[in-house]
Amino acid sequence: ERRRGGSRDGLSAMSGTLPHFLQEPDDAYIVKSNPIKLRCRARPALQIFFKCNGDWVHQNQHTSLEHTELGTGLKIREVMINVSRQQVEDFHGPEDYWCLCVAWSHLGTSKSRKATVRIAYLRKNFEQEPQGMEVPINGMIVLHCRPPDGVPAAEVEWLKNEELVSSIEDINIDTRADHNLIINEARLSDSGNYTCLASNIVARRRSATATVIVFVNGGWSSWTDWSECNVHCGRGVQKRTRTCTNPAPLNGGAFCEGMSVQKSTCTSPCPVDGGWAKWTMWSVCSSECERQRTRECTDPEPKHGGRLCDGAALDMDNCTGDLCIQADMDSNNDVALYSGLAAGVVTVVVLVIAVTLYRRNQSEYGVDVIDSSALTGGFQSFSFKSARQGNPLLMNSSMQPDLTVSRTYTGPICFPDSMEKELIPEPALFDPLPDLKVKVHSSFMVSLGVSERAEYHAKAPSQTFPRGVVQEMGGGGGTLGGRGKSQLAPVQPALLSSMTTGKRPLRTSGVFGHGGGRLVVPNAGVSLLVPHGAIEEDTTWELYMSITQQDSSALSDEGQEILLSPEVTYGPPGLTLSCPVALTIAHCADVSSEDWNIKLKRQTQDNSWEEVMTVEEESTACYCLLDTQCCHLLVERPGCYALVGEALTQEAGKRLRLAAFGNMEPNFLNYSIRVYCVNDTPHAFQEVVSVERGRGGRLLEEPKTLLFRANSFSLQVSIQDIPQFLWSIKPFTTCQEFSFSQVWCSSQSPLQCAFSLERYSPAANQLSCKISVRQVKGHEQILQVYTTIAESEKDTVPFFTQSDCTISSQTGSRAFKIPLSIRQRICATFDTANAKGKDWQLLAQKLHIDRNLGYFARQTSPSAVILSLWEAQHQERGDLDSLASALEEIGKVQSKHSTSVDTLDCISKTIPSSDSTMNRSSEELDANHT
Repeated sequence: ERRRGGSRDGLSAMSGTLPHFLQEPDDAYIVKSNPIKLRCRARPALQIFFKCNGDWVHQNQHTSLEHTELGTGLKIREVMINVSRQQVEDFHGPEDYWCLCVAWSHLGTSKSRKATVRIAYLRKNFEQEPQGMEVPINGMIVLHCRPPDGVPAAEVEWLKNEELVSSIEDINIDTRADHNLIINEARLSDSGNYTCLASNIVARRRSATATVIVFVNGGWSSWTDWSECNVHCGRGVQKRTRTCTNPAPLNGGAFCEGMSVQKSTCTSPCPVDGGWAKWTMWSVCSSECERQRTRECTDPEPKHGGRLCDGAALDMDNCTGDLCIQADMDSNNDVALYSGLAAGVVTVVVLVIAVTLYRRNQSEYGVDVIDSSALTGGFQSFSFKSARQGNPLLMNSSMQPDLTVSRTYTGPICFPDSMEKELIPEPALFDPLPDLKVKVHSSFMVSLGVSERAEYHAKAPSQTFPRGVVQEMGGGGGTLGGRGKSQLAPVQPALLSSMTTGKRPLRTSGVFGHGGGRLVVPNAGVSLLVPHGAIEEDTTWELYMSITQQDSSALSDEGQEILLSPEVTYGPPGLTLSCPVALTIAHCADVSSEDWNIKLKRQTQDNSWEEVMTVEEESTACYCLLDTQCCHLLVERPGCYALVGEALTQEAGKRLRLAAFGNMEPNFLNYSIRVYCVNDTPHAFQEVVSVERGRGGRLLEEPKTLLFRANSFSLQVSIQDIPQFLWSIKPFTTCQEFSFSQVWCSSQSPLQCAFSLERYSPAANQLSCKISVRQVKGHEQILQVYTTIAESEKDTVPFFTQSDCTISSQTGSRAFKIPLSIRQRICATFDTANAKGKDWQLLAQKLHIDRNLGYFARQTSPSAVILSLWEAQHQERGDLDSLASALEEIGKVQSKHSTSVDTLDCISKTIPSSDSTMNRSSEELDANHT
């Protein structure tokens, strides 16, 4: 009964359940010719059959197993079939070869998943094999690998020197990116032989071996200190070295570019033996009847190891010829004392009377200054002499009476020929002015033999100050007092030294009044134009300009900007002007293309730099007119200004000035040639001139200009065509090189390379060769050298001996090209609101100053500011024809306005031609046209 009950429960459970698969067939791969088994198991199942590719597999091909599950009594059936390689190859359906199971029970059927059967394989050839490479240290290494085609898809591993590479152990290695091997930052240890390994269930394939070399480019160590001069007295050579060890080149890395040895000329001071100065006056006879005198070893002082003076520094003598008796002297001490007192009282009375009489006689005398250079036109010294009785203070018009009467000039003063006719002033220029008091210091009067101080009243004329003379103002403050008073001060010793030695001063100044004027830093391409009326009447300012010499801080921290001009400062800081001044600064940028972003920067009070404007932008705070070689600025605030530039493309270029100098070396067998490469600005080149003047160098060829591009290539200097049988080069190097950054970023110090030539015989006194200066993949210039070698070059005058002779300060009407009367008429005509208020705009257009018109519109007199800018732009040429032509064209354009036409015609006809202005001052022209 129990068995029947259990049987009924099992049938009931079986009859109430669909077949459930306990194991379904898995995907399988046929390796080579080995068949595979597909297995299927289900419960409760009365029958299970395989169906492959849509067809039932014959029952004879099935292998079945059946058993009853304990506990439930359900039948579990398991079926297997074999699939051979032939069966799969014979199948040509759209899909892979597949099979599934179908199981039956009393309630219905169930189907298993499809299992695919594929033939496994792995091709021999890699689709992409890794390639050997050389990478710099810290660079990225990428080795590509695409394994052979295969089923199943091959897995990839990397071997380095036959050892497995693991990205888990080394985070610097990544092998996950499409089978590639990536090393983010190469190390020296990453050098080796790499192999890509591909494998699946069929086979394993190896790629070709790729060799990776991690190299290190060499880097220069720091320069050693300069060696001692190789001579103990006179001019010699010193050198410094560096090594390519920072780091040293490894694994084929590039050796350092450039020179490992630098040589420079040096001068060792020679010993100077001491010499005795003159004896002092004898002292008063002492109570011992002795007098003494001394001398010092200061003519010259012993220097640099020189010998001291021989002899005694003290000399004693009996002042009575050995007739003095000590006892008599002691007994007569009281008598001598009273006698001395009486004599002193008499002497004081006589001096008081003499001084009183002398002051009464001198009250009717003045001073006159005669400048012999006015007659000869050459270099002469100023001399002073007593003036004629009854004359007021009369001075040369090139000197300012209220500022220079206390000075004696002994150095050469140079004036242009065109100024000679104006050196003798008219008396009208020196009419007394009650409010302007001039104090003549006693130092000047002593030179005339006068011991008292005199005071005069005079009116300051239009004047020209000589180069290098810096005017110092008495008292504090920027102006000469509230009513225009000034007080004399001595010349600064440093600048007097620069005048006598010929060294170019980097600072110049002048005193300017209502008439305005021009201030020039000699031979620096820097000038300042102060328009007429910019300074209030009865007010005088001392203006100065200077050029900064230390390293620039105007450049941005990113390192993309370079300095295109010197840093120029004008002041004083408290200067107040009624209209802008025109500041002209030379630059070295090639502005023929639009490859530059040029900015004007100004130094703030905390010594940082702020951007004033970009040259091409519109601004109402400043105006910038960029010419080929100069930049003309209209500025209102004193301060330090500089032009900086950022190269936008590799075509951006700056101009370099090239010059070659040479001189014999002390042994008279070697000849030194020095080649300089500096920014093409007058100031930069004058630094070279100053250095070569001290060395006694001679200019071997006219300086030439080279365009240096921003293409990151270096500059090479080589010497060629040396006469082989007469000269040899030392130390056997004919080419020297400057890196790109050295040339591109150089601004203050000039770049110099030197070649030392040795002649085989003292009879070889001719030297000819070529010096090539070229930028790699850029422009080239040739300096042709042909010179005569003299045993002694002491008498040779370099070309630049008088090159810095010029006028540094001009005041009044002579400083301007346009006479004042004509200037006033032009302003009155164009500032008037006629022709729809665009007259001054038309003037700007015809003068080619028609950009950024908004700046002129905010000025009180736009025409005056436009003319000031035109003056600054044409200060070197002095051509008034273009101004007259512009006025004539404007007259034709405004032909409908008859009044305007008549006025413009009249003005244009009164403007003289350039030929007529060559030897006539603006003051004379102004008087004529008025």
